[in-house]
Amino acid sequence: MKTVTNILLLAMLCYGFLLIFVYFYQNRLLFLPNLPSRAVESLPSAVGLPYESIDLLTNDHIHLDGWFIPAPEQRGVILFCHGNAGNISHRLDSLLLFHRLGFSTLIFDYRGYGNSHGHPSEAGTYLDVEAAWHYLTTERSIASSRIALFGRSLGAAVAAHQASVSTPGALIVESSFTSVPDMAAELYPFLPARWLSQLDYNVQKQLQRVTCPVLVVHSRDDEIIPFKHGRALYETANKPKQFLELRGGHNDGFLLAGQAYTQGLDGFLSAWIK
Repeated sequence: MKTVTNILLLAMLCYGFLLIFVYFYQNRLLFLPNLPSRAVESLPSAVGLPYESIDLLTNDHIHLDGWFIPAPEQRGVILFCHGNAGNISHRLDSLLLFHRLGFSTLIFDYRGYGNSHGHPSEAGTYLDVEAAWHYLTTERSIASSRIALFGRSLGAAVAAHQASVSTPGALIVESSFTSVPDMAAELYPFLPARWLSQLDYNVQKQLQRVTCPVLVVHSRDDEIIPFKHGRALYETANKPKQFLELRGGHNDGFLLAGQAYTQGLDGFLSAWIK
């Protein structure tokens, strides 16, 4: 009986330590600037794209690294918010795709990512995208109606936030969760994840306030963020809205979908970015 009691006490102690770890280290679990590497490993010129190096300054005085990739006959501008791992140098495929569609792109690294200063946080990423938006609309004098906010995975939450407080021409939400607590509850059913979560990133709530046209993109085969999250976001979004279904995994669905993906983006952007 004493042995059983000791085992139970040890299990409770381990569970308590796990709760403490998750609560205090969740930023490190979500933000992965060193996966696969924090180093900026290549430049747009590696795939034949001209670019300008951009230094963005946030309202809390953090310097962010970014690139502006101009299109020869600019149909509009994509403000690109990437996911929670890696940096801007790991998104060359997408930059090339938007360039071929005739769109200029501003892509930036969140604080703590790539060559950007600071440490990542939810509030910080919102200040980061605000700085990028300000750069386009103020320093480059680009009309907000000519800007499409694009976010993939975690970046979709960042893009949706900016779309809820500004007036872009369109918003693209790709491979996104409904919220961090929703995802945490699914990933860790053995933990009181909603109670533990200090991060919110509530995309569903943000979309309720977004008034521009919205395209939700998601794959049925997404092994990280279930397809039902994409469908829930589409149902929440205000009209006009579209849904683009992909095939393939979380990180390669847009590549495997090929023409279906490219044509889906092109059709949506052509309708709303003039």
